[in-house]
Amino acid sequence: MTQNIYDDETFFAGYSQLARSVHGLEGAPEWPVLRAMLPPLAGKRVLDLGCGFGWFCRFAAGEGAESVVGVDVSEKMLERARRETTDSRIAYERADLESFAPPAGSFDLAYSSLAFHYLTDLAGLLGRVHASLKPGGALVCSVEHPLMTAPARQEWLTDADGRATWPVNGYLDEGRRVSNWLAEGVVKRHRTIAAYLDLMLGAGFMLAKLVEWGPSPEQVAAEPGWAKERERPFFLLMSLRRG
Repeated sequence: MTQNIYDDETFFAGYSQLARSVHGLEGAPEWPVLRAMLPPLAGKRVLDLGCGFGWFCRFAAGEGAESVVGVDVSEKMLERARRETTDSRIAYERADLESFAPPAGSFDLAYSSLAFHYLTDLAGLLGRVHASLKPGGALVCSVEHPLMTAPARQEWLTDADGRATWPVNGYLDEGRRVSNWLAEGVVKRHRTIAAYLDLMLGAGFMLAKLVEWGPSPEQVAAEPGWAKERERPFFLLMSLRRG
């Protein structure tokens, strides 16, 4: 079973204070790029894997989706999602993505934001998601960039010139990583970019677009505190299609 860190009191309290938790999609700096990778949603059936507080579910419904199913392992996240959702087209389900099996041929779009890097059996989920999509359906997802998940200690260093430097070690050694982000003992799975692509293609998807996301110069000008985030990509964004 996936580590349900989001139901940890300390983690949940910290996560709830992040900009993306307070302001939703508009508080997620990668959202404009990820949004541009989405197909038209009007009249479509949408599946949100790792839906959290339901921000994307409500966005999809607002874009005219016929129905939206949001899935998450965290009861705390789903409790807030249900509380803030009034649209009857949106349904939430508690499930572990390690074993979740959506109905075959039921959806036009599967979406996932920053959830896949928690999973051990990502290959299994991708196969089941591929089967759940109608012909021509899409998968749009984001994960922490492998440069973020690779280091044994995921924290900034300062080089001899005083410049913020992100360490890269253990990149080719895939597997379990433990970090202290918002709470101690947060477990994630490191994969290389090639490994992510192999899993996606192996499940039957075709890659449409891949973005190694970091804040743009314009975003840094508006939020100077993000300047060091341009030293390495923060997220890996992917858009894929089911043949």
